[in-house]
Amino acid sequence: MDLNQPVFEKIMENLYDGLYFVDRDCKITYWNKAAEKISGFKTMEVTGRHCSDNILTHIDEKGNNLCISGCPMKATLKDGISRESEVYLHHKDGHRIPVVIRATALTDDAGEIIGGVELFSDISDQKANLIRIQELEKLALLDNLTQLANRNYLEREIRLRFEEKKRFDIPFGLIFMDIDHFKNINDTHGHDTGDKVLKFVADTLVKSARPFDIFGRWGGEEFIGIVRNIREDDLKMIADRLRALVAGSYIEYENKKINVTLSAGATIVRDDDTSLTILKRSDDLLYQSKSAGRNCITFA
Repeated sequence: MDLNQPVFEKIMENLYDGLYFVDRDCKITYWNKAAEKISGFKTMEVTGRHCSDNILTHIDEKGNNLCISGCPMKATLKDGISRESEVYLHHKDGHRIPVVIRATALTDDAGEIIGGVELFSDISDQKANLIRIQELEKLALLDNLTQLANRNYLEREIRLRFEEKKRFDIPFGLIFMDIDHFKNINDTHGHDTGDKVLKFVADTLVKSARPFDIFGRWGGEEFIGIVRNIREDDLKMIADRLRALVAGSYIEYENKKINVTLSAGATIVRDDDTSLTILKRSDDLLYQSKSAGRNCITFA
């Protein structure tokens, strides 16, 4: 099919993406309707001018003015190499819009660069959607009160550790913890104080953990630690250190120190384990610690 110039112009005018042409001196020679819509600048306002003349004035995410240094179009006009990057253009109303730009050189029959074309796509909706997705993921995987991993996150992480064990034979351990006599804290001092206790226990656990281990709130006053690539003696040491750190911590309430202790069950994954069996075993060990007088660790 032989497409003539009017057909090409019609196609360009009806593109969803912004499109403009520049000459060798980087002056704008063509500006399509989508470019008008995205930028707010009409064709008559921009043709014959440079985009750096308070038109697009692209900046990067750090706020660097690309018209001064790092302009993709200028670089493409110089070496003929096409470029793609994510930048922020200046809208006529003053705000910035995130766009993906694609700069390509235009050449004559002899292969000499005579100008360039830039296609730019508004990705502000994509940015907003990404932020919304990240917020939803955060809500779905983090405990709102403590900002630790929640039960959903912990269950997913345990499944991943089983995959790691199956593929690479890397062991892991679980520490199932419960705050002793937590109900008494709520009944005596109120739920606000109880929330503060949960927060300081959570902070103690996560800030005292190795960077590649995961600690989260299983529910209520129960916490779980998923300890990667660990031996039995090391798991015992980590669990007992956390118990001691929590026992040595406190908050102040009405000029009184309120401290709590932890009971815990700790276990290393076994070859025949599933998520259910290792959770049940660590939970059973936790209640053995409760029966043994609390503020202790039971390991098996």
